[in-house]
Amino acid sequence: MKLLLISNSTNVGEAYLEYPKNEINRFLGEIKQVLFIPYAAVTFSYDDYLTKVQGRLSEFGITVNSIHKLQNKQEAVLNAQAIVVGGGNTWKLLKTMQEYNLLETIKQQVTQKNIPYIGWSAGSNLACPTIKTTNDMPICQPQSFEAIGFIPFQINPHYLDAKPDGHAGETREQRIEEFIVENQNVYVVGLREGCMLKIIDKEIELIGERPMRIFKYDQAAMEYISGDKLDFLFC
Repeated sequence: MKLLLISNSTNVGEAYLEYPKNEINRFLGEIKQVLFIPYAAVTFSYDDYLTKVQGRLSEFGITVNSIHKLQNKQEAVLNAQAIVVGGGNTWKLLKTMQEYNLLETIKQQVTQKNIPYIGWSAGSNLACPTIKTTNDMPICQPQSFEAIGFIPFQINPHYLDAKPDGHAGETREQRIEEFIVENQNVYVVGLREGCMLKIIDKEIELIGERPMRIFKYDQAAMEYISGDKLDFLFC
């Protein structure tokens, strides 16, 4: 299993997919054609999304084929050399993929045939057991909250520590603490922007200059940096 799970597509002041582009290229290796899944897009078209992603990956000679343009979507997944799932609204992404019955097919391709999977933001949420730790508003209702489940732990992309002045609502950490009370056996990884997880089989590497914060019920939240051993997340 080969996964590259990215917190966000774009850092402030940078071009689209600028910070993760070299890691994406290294991760793909000799692969020069990928299947893109744009279903998290809501306020812009799938065609526009494809144009953005192709514009970035063209830098490395990679051709991006978007699943929304292909009639037989199951066959597209079965023939994909690599699968790339973009960010946006996680609820919309999951609902659409359930409607096309894509989740199990993708899981089989990635876990049994070693097809590389890349996701950012909502695409990272999709790799988890459920989408319960997304930050997105539930603008639509999927059949269930269950996602692909490549990994046994949850990711919270775009993880923030800050509590804005004058804001009386819950922090991100408080929201995750609510989750772990209700899901006591599940780790949650707070993946800060500018960071990603590379997972080869059950070996996990944090890539990025910022630490990530890991939550588990009845345990103090802990910070982990690049180079720390993270295999316990698969326990």
